[in-house]
Amino acid sequence: MARPRVNAAGGLPAIAYVMRKAWGTGEFSDTLKRLKSKNTCKTCALGMGGQNGGMVNEVGHFPEVCKKSVQAQAADMQPAIPESYFRAHDLTALRRLSSAQAENLGRLGFPIALRPGADRFERVTWDEALRVGGDALRTTQPDRTFWYASGRSGNESAFLMQLISRAYGSPNIHNCSFYCHNASTVALTDIYGSGTASTTLDDLSKADLVIVAGANPASNHPRLVTQLITLRRRGGKVIVVNPLSELGLRRFRLPSDARSLAAGSQVSDLYLQPRIGGDIALFTALLALVDWDEGFVAEHTSGAEPLREFLADVDLSGLDESSGVPLAQIRQAAALVSQARRGIFMWSMGLTHHEHGTDNIRALGNLALARGFLGRPGAGLMPIRGHSNVQGVGSMGVSPTLKAAFAQELEQRYGITAQPSGQDTFASMQAALAGDVDVAVLVGGNLWGSNPDSAWASQALQNIGTTVSLTTKLNPGHFHGNGRTAVILPVLARDEEQQATTQESMFNYVRLSEGGQPSVEGELRSETDVLASLAAGALGSDRFDWNALRSHAGLRAGIAAVVPGYEAIDRIAADGEFQVSGRTFHEPHFATEDGRARFHVVDVPPAPDGFRLMTIRSEGQFNTVVYDEEDLYRGNGRRDVVMLNAVDAALLGLREGDRVEVSSAVGTMRVHAAIVDIARHAVAMYYPEANVLVDARLDPESKTPAFKSVPVEVRKV
Repeated sequence: MARPRVNAAGGLPAIAYVMRKAWGTGEFSDTLKRLKSKNTCKTCALGMGGQNGGMVNEVGHFPEVCKKSVQAQAADMQPAIPESYFRAHDLTALRRLSSAQAENLGRLGFPIALRPGADRFERVTWDEALRVGGDALRTTQPDRTFWYASGRSGNESAFLMQLISRAYGSPNIHNCSFYCHNASTVALTDIYGSGTASTTLDDLSKADLVIVAGANPASNHPRLVTQLITLRRRGGKVIVVNPLSELGLRRFRLPSDARSLAAGSQVSDLYLQPRIGGDIALFTALLALVDWDEGFVAEHTSGAEPLREFLADVDLSGLDESSGVPLAQIRQAAALVSQARRGIFMWSMGLTHHEHGTDNIRALGNLALARGFLGRPGAGLMPIRGHSNVQGVGSMGVSPTLKAAFAQELEQRYGITAQPSGQDTFASMQAALAGDVDVAVLVGGNLWGSNPDSAWASQALQNIGTTVSLTTKLNPGHFHGNGRTAVILPVLARDEEQQATTQESMFNYVRLSEGGQPSVEGELRSETDVLASLAAGALGSDRFDWNALRSHAGLRAGIAAVVPGYEAIDRIAADGEFQVSGRTFHEPHFATEDGRARFHVVDVPPAPDGFRLMTIRSEGQFNTVVYDEEDLYRGNGRRDVVMLNAVDAALLGLREGDRVEVSSAVGTMRVHAAIVDIARHAVAMYYPEANVLVDARLDPESKTPAFKSVPVEVRKV
């Protein structure tokens, strides 16, 4: 059995790790200064920092810091990669690097390019790099391009990127949420008319129940666990829904709380471990068992009657079997939900990464509506989003489809008529494989590492004529996902920008980051400067003054005019940070046509046969970036493992550490067995390495790949 070296997450090991990382930069005082600067945290979308200062959240609590924020800050303070490295290492050698090894190369300090037929990258000037990118865009058709942004960018560069793409004539505009929380956006828009959380951070202090479904905030959003522990201290209840038992969702030692640090804190009251794909069955069973708030349902919802008719035919014992959760535990959960007065239901990609990911959210939303947990303080629906500005990037129109109000204002202010819709991210990958993409502009992130079927993703991206990447550091996507011509351009990190930038948290709260000085020497430029230069090369300056569009203040004025709910951003420097209007629901009137929240009839999918793989992140990881090979809280000292149930392991004749072959429709991996507390017939492996096994099955509504429900076979080697 895999056994962690610690008996609770957080605590002294976390403090020691943070100190080691901070000292490891060689500039401890500078690291602390940067963490305390008036800049938004670089990691998760829970959000902290901004004009209240680093390590402060929007309700004024200090200190707010975690391992993830220190990992990101320390990584950005690495020295620049020397030019000699690229002369000494060809593309084959670079493709052998792991994510951690690529991350530890250091910062990219100058533009590099891979020319057609060349076997290695070489240093080039900014003029040459921009000429290559501009010429490639100018000499092809807009529909043979796509544009991609991660959640690292500020609102200003994201708005500018989609502006340039639409002025150029391409609606193939993507942000990384298409592969993570797009199912949440689609479902929540159906439920209450807005695709983001209905809650604020302060609502967590008013709730007396939280359901955490398909998420591991103890590793990925550790400061959120503080809220869960505080809720339990005031008598509230926490229910976790996750096939895999996570140490940090059972017990956590808060470094900022003396009592918790010394004795540890229980995080959850009830831990349900459904089979992979059993969430809808579980939520439907709970819906059938809980007490409905009939007044709220009658006055503030629609669609309840068809749902009641559907539930009348539900067989609870069948849902027990389909969910994989014993009926006694389901009844226990239903009692806790019924007893609560104000509940918040939160989730992450454990719900969205399925072929029925959108329906997973609708089913959970039904439960919230039945109990009246919407449209009041301390209650609501809350997707736990990953990157610090992934939600803001979406708000800025980085999407193939625009809402009517956004499109109308864009045309009025900039004279750009937005096309009705473009390709989704997966469709652009398919187009690349077919030879129908000549240029891809990639602003941050790791598109290759975010795709299913790594071999397929490599083939698709390497089939593109020219890829233009903007990045602070290199990652495997730059080596496996390069076009025949590849240009990689070094940009400033958020706390190095010379102009202020803004970011939007998962709570729809917009922060202002003041920027600062670069932490490394090199030829680094602002993202907006690079994008404007590419636009000038591709489009010329007849229609737009690209110099003017380098101004972040000017871009914020445009955002205020175009983006619904963002009117206050034009005054953020003077009036302060703000909540995006029209998205938070503390009164039971919603952004739907009739003002009512909507129930949905959600069919229960059949229980799958055989093993199902869920890809997961480790404790020492952020998105596709791996900082540490050890997964401290799961007891795995290596990443080439498959985690499986003890009964399943025994039936396969496996013991801890045995060699195992895991195969799917698209790939095979040989790894080591790690026996853990996980649901029967469920196995877990680390992302992005296990993308080799992920076949291209999508949720038809959100177009999100099913990274957490992959049919696999497991055998002892």
